[in-house]
Amino acid sequence: MVERIIEYSARHRFIVFLLVFSLSAVGLWTMWQTPIDALPDISDTQVIVYTTWQGRSPDLVEDQITYPIVTALLSAPNVTVVRGFSDFGYSYVYILFKDGTDIYWARSRILERLSQLSGRMPEGVTPQLGPDATGVGWVFQYALVDETGQHDLAALRSFQDWYLQYWLRAVEGVAEVASIGGFVRQYQINLDPTKVSAYRLSLPSIIETIRESNNDVGGRVVEFSGIEYVVRGRGYIKKTDDIEKIAVGVNENGTPILLRDVATVRLGPDMRRGLAELNGQGEVAGGIVIMRFGENALTVIERVKAKLKEIEPSMPKGVKVVSVYDRSDLIRESIATASESLLEELIVTGVLIIAFLLHVRSAIVPILTLPIAVLIAFIPMYLMNIGINIMSLGGIIVAIGDMVDAAIVMVDNAHKRLEEWERDGKVGERLQVLIDSAKEVGPAIFASVLVIAISFIPVFVLEAQEGRMFKPLAWTNNLAIAMCAVLAITLVPACLPTFIRGKIFPEQRHPVSRSLQRLYAPLLRWTLLHRGTVVALAIGLLLSIVPVYQRMGSEFMPPLYEGTILYMPTTLPGLSVTEAGRLLQIMDQKLSSFPEVDHVFGKAGRAETSTDPAPFSMIEVIVELKPKDRWRPGISYEGLIDEMDRALKIPGVTNAWTMPIKARIDMLTTGVRTPVGIKIFGPDLKQIEEIGKHLELVLKDVAGTRSVYAERVSGGYFLDFDINREEIARYGLKLMDVGKIIETAIGGENIATTIEGRERYPINVRYLRELRDDPEKLKRVLVDTPTGAQVPLAQLATLRFVNGPPMIRDENGMLAGYVFLDMTGRDIGSYVEDLKKAVAEKVQLPAGYTLVWSGQYEFMQRVKERLKFVVPLTLVIIFVTFYFSFGSVAKTCMVMVGVPLSLVGALWYLSILGYNMSIAVWVGLITVVGTAAETSAVMLAYLDEACARRKAAGGLTTLQDLIDTVQLGAVERIRPMAMIGLVDVIGLIPIMWATGTGADVMKRIAAPQVGGVFSAMILTLFVIPPVYVMWRWWKERPEARD
Repeated sequence: MVERIIEYSARHRFIVFLLVFSLSAVGLWTMWQTPIDALPDISDTQVIVYTTWQGRSPDLVEDQITYPIVTALLSAPNVTVVRGFSDFGYSYVYILFKDGTDIYWARSRILERLSQLSGRMPEGVTPQLGPDATGVGWVFQYALVDETGQHDLAALRSFQDWYLQYWLRAVEGVAEVASIGGFVRQYQINLDPTKVSAYRLSLPSIIETIRESNNDVGGRVVEFSGIEYVVRGRGYIKKTDDIEKIAVGVNENGTPILLRDVATVRLGPDMRRGLAELNGQGEVAGGIVIMRFGENALTVIERVKAKLKEIEPSMPKGVKVVSVYDRSDLIRESIATASESLLEELIVTGVLIIAFLLHVRSAIVPILTLPIAVLIAFIPMYLMNIGINIMSLGGIIVAIGDMVDAAIVMVDNAHKRLEEWERDGKVGERLQVLIDSAKEVGPAIFASVLVIAISFIPVFVLEAQEGRMFKPLAWTNNLAIAMCAVLAITLVPACLPTFIRGKIFPEQRHPVSRSLQRLYAPLLRWTLLHRGTVVALAIGLLLSIVPVYQRMGSEFMPPLYEGTILYMPTTLPGLSVTEAGRLLQIMDQKLSSFPEVDHVFGKAGRAETSTDPAPFSMIEVIVELKPKDRWRPGISYEGLIDEMDRALKIPGVTNAWTMPIKARIDMLTTGVRTPVGIKIFGPDLKQIEEIGKHLELVLKDVAGTRSVYAERVSGGYFLDFDINREEIARYGLKLMDVGKIIETAIGGENIATTIEGRERYPINVRYLRELRDDPEKLKRVLVDTPTGAQVPLAQLATLRFVNGPPMIRDENGMLAGYVFLDMTGRDIGSYVEDLKKAVAEKVQLPAGYTLVWSGQYEFMQRVKERLKFVVPLTLVIIFVTFYFSFGSVAKTCMVMVGVPLSLVGALWYLSILGYNMSIAVWVGLITVVGTAAETSAVMLAYLDEACARRKAAGGLTTLQDLIDTVQLGAVERIRPMAMIGLVDVIGLIPIMWATGTGADVMKRIAAPQVGGVFSAMILTLFVIPPVYVMWRWWKERPEARD
C-alpha cells in the first residue's frame, strides 16, 4: 500500500503539489481561526449553586441552606466532589464533574436536583445557579478612577452597577461582570423608638406603610376626544423627601404622623462585604470580567477592550477605566515565546540539513516538509478543538526532530542509490531509481510513526488537570509527526525528481561524511574489539543514574511565570471593613514602592459574584510587574518574592505568594490556594480548629516553610440573644415577634427598592445608631406586646458575647477545616515527606477525625500511581511493535537498549540544570522513549543491511569478517545517524536558551530530549554495534560449523 502511494506520488507530481498546496491553504486559515490562550483550559467542569440569605450567621446558613443542598447533590450523575461554603449571608456550593462532562448538561442535572428542594428552604430563599464560568475565567479586571474629584465612590459604584456592567455583559463570550469596591447607595430610615412609642406606632406597621408607599399603578385606559390615554398612578420613591412625607399614622386629633416625625431619613452606604484599593492611594470602585466556560480568552479580552473604547464618550466627565489585570499580555508573551522558539528551531534545523547534505536543492525537500506539515496539522487541531497555547505549540516544537527524520533518511538514501546508479553506468530510468530508493525506506519510516504515537500512551491516559494540560501537547506532537509521515510518502517522492539534481557529492568524497567517518571509525573499531568492556561501561552508566534520580526533587508542575504576582495574605477572623481597608492600603503602598512593580490592585472580601467566596479576612492583591529588563540587576523572581515577604511582615497576617491563574486553578480543583494544604475532616468545628492550631505549631519549623496558617473555623465573634420562652409567653408574644425586632430594629432590614430610571437602590429600616452601639442600649430596645405595652429586650432575652464559625466549609457533607502551607527553596515531594514525618511524630488525631493532603501534592500522587502502571505497559507495547517489525526477540531487545541509554543523558542533564521531576519532565522523558527506540532501530536496520550484503557475497564466516562488516555498515551510515540525532538535539537548543513567558515549562519538556537523544545517539553508535557483533556471531557460529 505504502509503496503504491510512493510510486503514484512520484509519477503524478502535479496532483500531489496541488493537494498539498490546497491543504496548506486550509491549514493556514484554520491556524488563524484556532483559539489562542497561554495554557490549555485545565479547569474542571463546575457548576455553582449560589444562595443569598441576608444578615444570617454562617451556622444558620450552613444548617438551613448549604447542608441540604450539598446532600441533595452528592448523588447527581458524574459528580466527583461537592464543596460547600457558608459565609455571613451567603451560601456557595461548588459541584465538580468528571472529565468530559458537558457544562450545560451538568447545569441541567443540577437544576433537576434543586427542584427537589422546593419547600425545604427558608421562606423567601431561592438557590440559583452561578454563571457558566469558573474562577479561572477572571480574564480582565479594571478600576474606575476619577481624575477630577467630582465623583465620590458611591457615584462610581452606581455607574459601574447600572451602566458599565451591562454594557460589558453584552459583549460576546462574557458570562458575568462582577462589581467590587465603592459604596452601594441605600436609603436609610433610622427610627427613634421613643417617638415611635409616644405616637403609639409599631415597627411592623411602619414597615408595611413604607412598602405600600413605593409603587406605581395602572388604571387601564380612558378616552377623550377620540384619543386613548393610558392611565398611570405615579408613586415610586425618587428621593429622601418622598420617604420623609410618608404618613405612618394619625394622632388623637387626626393630624397625620409623618415618617420624619419618628425617624431620620438619609442616603448612605449599604453594608459592604468587599472593597478595592489601587496603588495604595485609596479605595476605588471596579469590576471583574468573567469569561464564559470554553471561550477564547484573547478574543473575549479584545472584544471587552473594543467595547470600552467605544463607550469612552459615554463615561462620566473625568472618569476613566484603568486596566489592573489583563491576561491577554500573558497570552501574547507565551505564544510569542513558543512561536519564536519554533521559528528558531526550523531555521537551525534547516541550516543543519544544508550543512550535512552540502546540496541546497536536496536540503529543500526536508526543510519544505516541516512548515507544510505544521500547517496541515492545524486542520485536525481545529476540528478537535485544540487551541494554540504553549502546550500545543510545545508538542510541535519537540516533534520537529522526529518530523524531519523521515525526509532526511529518504533524501540520504536517494543520494546513495543515485551514486550507485551512476557508478554502474546509469542503467535504467533515473526516476525509477529515485522511486525505488523511496520504496526501500518508506514503509519502515511510516511504521516508525506508530512507535512514536505509542510512546505517548502515558500522556493520553493522564486524567484531570494534568491530562487537560498535556494531552494537547501529545495530540499536536502526534498530529505533526503523522502529517510528516504522510508527506514522506507523498510530497517527498514527488519532490525527489524535481530537487535532487545537479552535482551530488559521492559518499567517499563528501566532506561531512569523510570528517565524521575519520572521527567515528577508530572509536568504533576500539568498541568492537573490546565488546565486553563496552557493555560493562554501558551498564555502569545506567547504574550511575540511580543516585542522580534519588537526589532529584519532585513537583507537580514547573512554575509558569505569569508576569503578575498574586499576594494572598490571611488575617484572623472578625476583621472589620474599616480595618480591612486600612490594612489593604498599607500593603498596597509597600508593594508599590518596589521598583519592579508597575501597579498594585488590592481586594479585601468578595466581589459581587458567586465565583468569589472570599471573606474579609482573605485579601487578594494583584501585583503587576514591569518587564524583566527594567528590574534591578541580579534580582530574580524568587528573590523579589522574598524581599516583598520580609517587607510585609505584619502582626496577625499570614502571607502567601502565588500567581493569578495558578491560584484560581488550585482553588477550583482542590479548594486550597497554596502549593500544599491539609484538609481536616471531622464532626466538630472546635476540635477541627484545635487540630489545625496544633498542626500550625508543628509544621512552622519544617525546613522550607515560608508560612503556615490554620483556619480559625470557630474563631468568629458573635452577639447572641437567647430568647426566654417563658418570658415571651407571659406577655403573649411569639418567638418571631422578638426575632423581628432583633432582625429589623437592631440588624436593619432592606424592606423595599426604589426604581429611579435604570437604577435601583434598597430602602433600609433600623433603630438610630446611638441606640444600638452599646450592649446596654441593646438591652433597652422595646418590644411591642399584644396589649399595647412595651417590654425591654433584656426582660425577654439574655445577651451573650460568644465565639463561633466565621465561615463553614464542608466537602461531600463532611465538616472541614484547611491548613495552608506556603513554601520556598524546596521541591514539593521532599517537603511533603518531611511534613508527613513531623505530623506522624507529633500529632495524635482524636477518633473520627482525618487528615487529607491536598494542593499540588494531591495531583502528584495521582499521576505517580497512574504512571507506575502505564509506563511499563507502554514499553511492552513498543517491544511487541518492534518484534512484529523485526521478527526477532534478540533484535527487538537490541532496539530497546536505546530506551535506558537515553535515560542516562536525560537524567544527568536534568540534574546539571537543577530541575525537579515534574509532569512536564515526565512528558519530556516519554517523548525520548519513542525517539531513542527509533534511533536504535535505524542503526540495527543499517547493520542488518550490511551483513545481508556481505553474507550474500559469501562472507561472515569468521569473527573478524563480521567485525569488519559491522564496522563498514556503521561507518557508511554515520552521516544520516548523526543528522537524525543532531537535528533533534541542536534543534531544541533555542528552547533551552529561551527566557520569555512560558519558557520554564517548555524547557522542562525539551531538556530530557536534549540530554536523552544525545546520549541515545552516542551510546547507540558505540554500544549497539558491539552488542550486534556478539549476538550475530553467536547466531552465525553454528551455521559456520555446519
